Amino acid sequence: MSIFKKLYKEFFGLTEQTEPTSTTGIPKFTKDDVQNAKDMASALKGMKDALKTESDLEEAQLVNNITDYRGGIEYVLRNPSEAQSVAQEIKEWSERKGFTVVKHTISPSGKIGYFYFRLGQDPGLESQKLQGYLAQKPELKHFRFNVRQSKPKPQPEI
Repeated sequence: MSIFKKLYKEFFGLTEQTEPTSTTGIPKFTKDDVQNAKDMASALKGMKDALKTESDLEEAQLVNNITDYRGGIEYVLRNPSEAQSVAQEIKEWSERKGFTVVKHTISPSGKIGYFYFRLGQDPGLESQKLQGYLAQKPELKHFRFNVRQSKPKPQPEI
């Protein structure tokens, strides 16, 4: 008997029957055996539900970043000489998917680009689509959701 099987049996208080107790050759289970199985199933279900809730929340935050998306995307290219072609590809794809480009700029060096899209009814879904498309572009070194402002907002005086 393997050590794991032995530990399992000891942990759950299981014992092996050497002879079948019925005429069919199938061992009879006692009330304690049935209760132990129900308790174990209940415990496993509880563990599964707790794990599912935690991982779903973490995954949604990592994938969606709903709170970060406000229409602006800043990206950095691996090769600045591809700046115009990459920007054109992103623009064409986004217009096919129903996004409206409000603003697009490329830095003088060509390494950094910026798109600002008009927000639609479902920013979460928009952020997922944009992330999926931009993440698969090998020309991009990285990107992030960012809204550039032309001037900082004035702070109210107290």
